[in-house]
Amino acid sequence: MAFRNLTSGEIAQLEAQGCSAMSWSDVEVAQDFEARYVHHVRFSGHNKIGVFRREIEMPGGLKVHSGIYNATLHNVEVGDDAHLYNIHNYIANYHIGRNTCIENVNAILVDGKTTFGNGVRVPVMNEGGGREIPIFNELSASLAYILTLYRHRPKMIHELERQIDAYAEAQAAEVGYIGDHVRILNCGSIKNIKIGDYAELMGVSRLKNGTINSNESAPVRLGSGVKCIDFILSSGVEIGDSTLVDKCFVGQGTIFDKHYSAGESLFFSNCQGMHGEACAIFAGPYTVTHHKSTLLIAGMFSFMNAGSGSNQSNHMYKLGPIHQGIAERGSKTTSDSYLLWPSKIGAFSLVMGRHTHHADTSDLPFSYLIENNSESFLVPGANLRTVGTIRDAQKWPKRDNRKDPHKLDQINFNLLSPYTVQKMWRGLEVLDELVTLSGENTEVYGYKNCKIRNSSLKHGRELYMIGIQKFLGNSLISRLEKSAWKTMAEVRAALRPDSQIGLGDWVDLAGLIAPRGEVTKLLDEVEAGQLTLADIQTRLETMHANYYSYEWTWALDKLEKVWGCSVEQVTLEQLKKTVTDWQKAVVNLDKMVYNDARKEFDLNSQTGFGVDGDRSQAKADFEEVRGSFESNSFVKAVLEHIERKTALGNKILEALDKVK
Repeated sequence: MAFRNLTSGEIAQLEAQGCSAMSWSDVEVAQDFEARYVHHVRFSGHNKIGVFRREIEMPGGLKVHSGIYNATLHNVEVGDDAHLYNIHNYIANYHIGRNTCIENVNAILVDGKTTFGNGVRVPVMNEGGGREIPIFNELSASLAYILTLYRHRPKMIHELERQIDAYAEAQAAEVGYIGDHVRILNCGSIKNIKIGDYAELMGVSRLKNGTINSNESAPVRLGSGVKCIDFILSSGVEIGDSTLVDKCFVGQGTIFDKHYSAGESLFFSNCQGMHGEACAIFAGPYTVTHHKSTLLIAGMFSFMNAGSGSNQSNHMYKLGPIHQGIAERGSKTTSDSYLLWPSKIGAFSLVMGRHTHHADTSDLPFSYLIENNSESFLVPGANLRTVGTIRDAQKWPKRDNRKDPHKLDQINFNLLSPYTVQKMWRGLEVLDELVTLSGENTEVYGYKNCKIRNSSLKHGRELYMIGIQKFLGNSLISRLEKSAWKTMAEVRAALRPDSQIGLGDWVDLAGLIAPRGEVTKLLDEVEAGQLTLADIQTRLETMHANYYSYEWTWALDKLEKVWGCSVEQVTLEQLKKTVTDWQKAVVNLDKMVYNDARKEFDLNSQTGFGVDGDRSQAKADFEEVRGSFESNSFVKAVLEHIERKTALGNKILEALDKVK
């Protein structure tokens, strides 16, 4: 935009309207500037002012004309059609975008050179230090996972930190930025803050040293009493009701509300924090806590739901708060549960009661960890058959709150994947080893500071077998459906993998499920200085995009072990048996889920309904509120799933019967 000096007539008009300047020659204006929209403004330093041509509609329908009224500006550029009104202290060292509205604000300033929160070190997981993560605008959950947990590769970590520090330095400036179409109303102090387009700040108390990465697709909204210090807020974040954020990265689509307190933590996509507190945590995607009495501390979580009163301890009153724990994806904690760190909880496990013996259940996923008389009892595989687990897997994709087309986190929502199925496979080995060591008739087995009852072990083994059969069958049928085949040669051709990528162990990089080999290759290239931060993000996105190709490579390798031969020698009967086993596994699991759902409609669940009548009134009241079991949408979906998968299996079997 071209600017010019004020004319003598404009200066006279401004002075008549209560304006003053240290030097009018340091005030430049746009070509079509009209002085009538600038009243009672004090100018200091070098200022540039745009044109004011439009009205702005405030909440409630009040319309005000763009312009500057009752303000002190020092080294400020004001964009076209901005509206500044009642700046109680001053605005200093800022570029303010077009169509932005700022009213009733105490102070907005940049004081010296700042990186706007980029490069701030967050002592995540371990309050004693050693895992400090430099946050920056483009930090993804997967990159943060590597920075946090791959400290055994110091050269690679040093290279990543060097690049992030360089990125932070590139963001450094002595002038702040407030984007286009921003609204800042009734706020307190805003210092060293960069604000993206379309952000809404309503009644914010204090912001210091941070970036608000708002944009038109995914605006950031901050509400009454919010305080944020040393932070990065990603697009689509919403924070309200006196929430405190101190030294945190907050990922896309995350919501904090109701006096939540978050300190020295990383939160990634679609997290929710209300009422409670987080300290030094790594909150992977979909970490959710809604209760005032819940504390998450010094742990790593993802796809997690924390019950009321959930708590962990990282301090044994010896060398300080140096302990840490991990709850792998999909873990849940019930009300008043407790974990003494260090502990490691397996994927999709449910924690009930208080556990003080440093349990490690990572090789036994989908389990219940239950306290009984101060002992930790493990029920392997029990969570595979519960309605809650299936419901969680269905709801996560539907609750993706990210509107930004540029998604930082690569999120795989699959309940069954090479990551979880390899754990079930390992779980079978663990359970068999326990029986071999202690005997088939042992009443209670000991395992990594937990106890497993004989009946739980046997049932867990059955559940893991069903889960494995379901996954392998899913993969086989998905592969067969992708192409047409009529001969056994064509079937074998359809089943050949696209590449060898996918063999071996898999890892969960805080939402991104990928082969360990590909991750190791990536880290080797980072360590060698061959990849930029943008290159790393592209590679992570590529791994995510190619998931199903890699998954089939892994699944076929396991199927070949089951068949006892390669895909080139597999017989028609072996393929049909795999499909039949898959049908049985799907139906058996769905029936277990169906029966688990029925518990939500039994007589005990009707307690408190129809309070002033008999049992029939209670039933009628219950069905008016909750509906009947048969009409429940989830229950109907389970029955439809059984029918659909049975029909699919029959279709594949019929097609295989015709193979020549």
